[in-house]
Order: sequence, then C-alpha cells, then structure tokens
Amino acid sequence: MKILIIRLSSIGDIVLTTPVLEAVKDKYPEATLDFLVMDKFKDGICGNSCIDNLILFEKEKYKGLWGIIKFSRKLKKNGYDIIIDLHSKVRSILISRIIGNKVLRYKKRSWWKTLCVRLRLIQYHVDDTIVRNYFRPLKKLGIFYTHEKLKFDFKEEDIESVKHFNNFIIMAPGAGNSTKKWPKEYFAELGRRLTENIILIGEKSEYKNFEYIRKEIGERCKNLAGKLSLKESGALISKSNYVITNDSAPFHIARGVGKKVFVIFGPTDPGMFEYDENSIILHKDIKCSPCSLHGDKKCPKRHFDCMKTLTPEEVYKVIKYSV
Repeated sequence: MKILIIRLSSIGDIVLTTPVLEAVKDKYPEATLDFLVMDKFKDGICGNSCIDNLILFEKEKYKGLWGIIKFSRKLKKNGYDIIIDLHSKVRSILISRIIGNKVLRYKKRSWWKTLCVRLRLIQYHVDDTIVRNYFRPLKKLGIFYTHEKLKFDFKEEDIESVKHFNNFIIMAPGAGNSTKKWPKEYFAELGRRLTENIILIGEKSEYKNFEYIRKEIGERCKNLAGKLSLKESGALISKSNYVITNDSAPFHIARGVGKKVFVIFGPTDPGMFEYDENSIILHKDIKCSPCSLHGDKKCPKRHFDCMKTLTPEEVYKVIKYSV
C-alpha cells in the first residue's frame, strides 16, 4: 500500500501533522508513507522516522496551473492508494484530484465564517483544535485522535553546531504578521527583569528589529536571527532552559522537542491547540480577541489592547512562578 500525505506549508502547521503521521504509520506499518511539502518548508518535517519518501514541491519550477498539472501527473506515476490532504487549499486540492484514487481531505472552517471574520461581522473562534481537525477525515480508515504530542527532528550535526551555548533561555519575538508580535519594548523589558542569558532566534529579516531588544538587555543577550538553520534552531531550543515566544513556529518546535514554552497570544485563538504541563499560555481576555486566524498587519480596532495590556511584569511573574 502507498499513502501520500500533503501539507505544503507553513512550518508550524507542518509540525502539527506529526501526530497524524504516527497514527497512520501505526495503522499501516507495512505501507509506504510519503509526505509532500513545499521545498522551502522541508526542514519542518524532514528526518521524521514515519516518512519513507519526502517529496518537494518546487514553486518556482512548477508555476501556475500548468505547472501544478505537470507536477501532479508526474506524482501520479507513484501509484498511491490513499491521499490524505491536510492542506485543503487550491494547490493541494488540484494535486490530489489529478492523482485520483481515494482522497481524504481535511475540512477547513466554512467559507462564510471566514468571510464574516474578515468583514469584522463576527469574532474568530475555532470549532476545534487543528490536530483534531486533521484527524477527522481519517475516521474512514479507522484512525482516531489520540494526542497532540508533536515531534521535531534534527541531526547530531545540528546539536554539534550549537554545543558552545549553555545555560540560556530562548526568546522568539517574531511572527508572520505584525499583530501576532508582542511589542519589542515589552520583550526588552522582560529580558531586563530576567537574570538568565538570553538568545534571540528568528528570520534574517528580523535581525535589525531584534537588535533593539539585544541592546536594551545588554551583554547577557545574543541576537542569532538569520544565523541558524531551522534544524539548528530546533537543536538550540532543545538545549535551552525554556522558551518565550509569540504564536509562531518556535512554539510548535519547542513542543516538538519537549521543552517548556511560554506562548503569547493576542489576536489569534489559543483554542487552536491543546496544552500539556510544559506549554503555558500568556493571554489577556480582551472583548475583541480573538479577531483573526493568522493575525493582521494592523489591529482592526487600532488599539492593540490584546497585546499591549499583557505587561512584562505579568509575564515575568508567570515565568518565575512556573520555572
């Protein structure tokens, strides 16, 4: 039997598929299990022991509708018996339909609900966690939700590259959209209150922004934004004492390596995930929050209270109580 699981992006959502991979492999241990992902997000899943073949979709190579058709026809030759589409957007739908055979598709929120949220007619509240929703179409295979224990893999060479860092905490002040970012001034003030060595991680584009935080905290703080691969970041997180992050990929990576993580939520719904004793939510109960699935460029109400009213002092007290 051959099974293809599709989740093209992004890092956090890809890491969230790991409980599904484990469950499918447990159900069909002799099956060949392939995983399709965009090439630039491959580090979110490569190395996972459940995957037999990691297939990369090169967006620049397979541009437009004809590119997707060409790629899909090529992939169809693999002869998959079951396709599990955990992305459920235009590209993944086209690919799975062209390949054919038995397709099980993750059902996203209703289009009308998305429209109403974007028009600010209703607030955004999830119907269930992302991982539980990933499992829903698998009921037809006799596979049911059991847990949300994530897995993030890296190699010994990644640990080797960060071995000189010891006794530190991680701060990840970045995020995909501006409203998901706790103010940099707050990260800086929190860093000044804490006594541990601090390492800032994130993308290269965030380096200059993080420099403000580093300078405000002082010599105890290092800015490694853009200086580590995703795998090296995961290895570094695994060595840290704990992680402080916005609702972004480092949150899921920290969970995937079993590290204590303090995660800051503002415009997004904490109900998207389940939490264990190592995952601690930092969230203010503001009337207009949650207002978005992925965050926005600007606060729709223009006050940004969901983040601004969560003070560094409050976060510091939660951390000191919990570690």
